[in-house]
Formats: sequence, structure tokens, C-alpha cells
Amino acid sequence: MTPPIARDPDRLRTALDQLSGLAYTKGHGTGNDFVLVPDLDGETELSPDHVEALCDRHLGVGADGLIRVVGSTHLIEGRDLLAEHPEATWFMDYRNADGSVAEMCGNGVRVFVHYLATRGLVDLAPGQTLTIGTRAGARAVTRLEDGYSTDMGPWDYLDPELAKERASDSLVLAAGLEDPRPALSLSLGNPHTVVALPDEGDLQWLDLTKEPNVDPVPPNGTNVEFVVPADPLFHEGVGRVQMRVHERGVGETQSCGTGACAAATAVRLWAGDRDALQWRVGVPGGTVGVEFLPQPDGSERVLLSGPAALVFDGTMA
Repeated sequence: MTPPIARDPDRLRTALDQLSGLAYTKGHGTGNDFVLVPDLDGETELSPDHVEALCDRHLGVGADGLIRVVGSTHLIEGRDLLAEHPEATWFMDYRNADGSVAEMCGNGVRVFVHYLATRGLVDLAPGQTLTIGTRAGARAVTRLEDGYSTDMGPWDYLDPELAKERASDSLVLAAGLEDPRPALSLSLGNPHTVVALPDEGDLQWLDLTKEPNVDPVPPNGTNVEFVVPADPLFHEGVGRVQMRVHERGVGETQSCGTGACAAATAVRLWAGDRDALQWRVGVPGGTVGVEFLPQPDGSERVLLSGPAALVFDGTMA
């Protein structure tokens, strides 16, 4: 995988100086944390250095990623999306902690919509649904009594022919594993590679401060999920999985929404039980729900549910 750009404290300090007066909010979804920057009129330019500096846990605010809260009309991807989804008037401009642009973030979507709802930018009561724009397409988010449920769209294989033939399409080696393990790569709007481990001891011994080696590497890189199915796998009809994740451009995070969807999808495929539609995925930051919705064309849409929280507001000095 592509090595990360070396952290340069002087470069980050310079970037932070340029952000004096910038208002922001800190939020998280099951421990997956974000800096939200309100830019309702699309006037704030955030360079990769700015994003990396804000997300730096020593010099900046600290986060797994940054969400620019912007109207869809103010960026090209948003305007293109509005042509097909005119209701998607808000766009989640998501960046990884290293400053790179990302297609989508499942936990970030919930935090983004929670920000819109709590700040009075949208009227969204429990049971109501809001459609927002992302680089992975429009996403419908429903407010629940205790969180939000997001229609993540259909899942797919990154390499359909190879995956269907072998139930795996790559090998992954991580610090803490003696040998490479077979893995399955899936798309949930962004790329994921899922590795099954035999027990939670193996899961806990992983050192995810180091980037796992994926062979072959998907064209746009990949997030890597390490999963342990529960024993028994199903309890009262609900599948259960424990997961840790190394996110591209970030490192290990407390949770990954699209990664949880990929983990449940892979374990469900390996178990050979397409009738198992309800799943609970445990992550270091909590638990999220995953539900599969079979479609008439044979595809399946995936719903992700979980909490969202805003922690504090601030202004860069």
C-alpha cells in the first residue's frame, strides 16, 4: 500500500496558523471521531495540509477525519448529484485524517445529519428521512429515537469473478499475525478488505499501528477489517461479529461504519446464509446494527444504524 506522508510538525503548525478564527465542532459515532467545519456558503478552502493539521491529535483538534458541512450547489460533485437527487441539498465533504479525499464514511454520515438536525439546519423528527450527498452518491438517513439509520446503497465485490470463485481475492499480513490470511474485498461506496480470525485473542494481539500489507492492493487502496464471528454466530436470529479496522489514510479507528457493513457482508457470505438479514457488529467504540434488504434485481441494499454525538464547539485561535 502507498506509504503515508511523513508527519512534519512545522508544516502542520503553519497550516494551523492559517486557520485562525475557523469555527468547528467535534463529534463522533461509536468512537469514530470527526472535526466538522460549517461552510454553508462554500467559501472555506481547506487544503490537505489544513485537514491533516486539524485532525492531528497532538497539534490540532484531533480526529479520524474531517467533515465540511456545505450546500450541494457549492461543489462540482454536489451539483452533479442534484441533477438526479434534487432533494440532496446538503453535501458531506469528507476527508481522511491525512488530508486525502474519501468517497464515504458510514459513521460520519450519522454525525453529519445529527449536526444538521441539532443546529436547526434541517427539520428532522424521529421517523423522518433526509437525503444527503456524498461522493459515493446520495444517502437516505432516517432519524431514530436513539440514533440514525443510513441506507448505504448496494454492496458489491471489488473483484466479482475472483471472489465468487474462491470466496477470497487477496492475502493480508498484519503485525501480530505469523502468516498472511485470505481476505475478501468488498465495496460499500469505498473499498474494504475483510480478514477472518479464529478467536478474540488473535484480534486483540493485532498491532494496527502498522499498516497491514494487502496483496494485491485494490486500485484506490483499501480499509482492512479483521473480524471474529461469535460462537454461536446467531443469537435470536441476529448475526454477531467483533471487528477491528485499519482505515486507509488514518490508521486504526474505534469504529468504521462502512467497514462494519463489509464485515457483516463477508461473514454472511462465508457462512452461506443469505437469509440472515440482521447483524450486530461490535467495535472498540461500541456496537452498530447492519441490515440487508434484498432487491428485485438480486442485489442487496445495506442499512447501517447507530448513535451519533456532538462533543464540543470551538474556534481556532
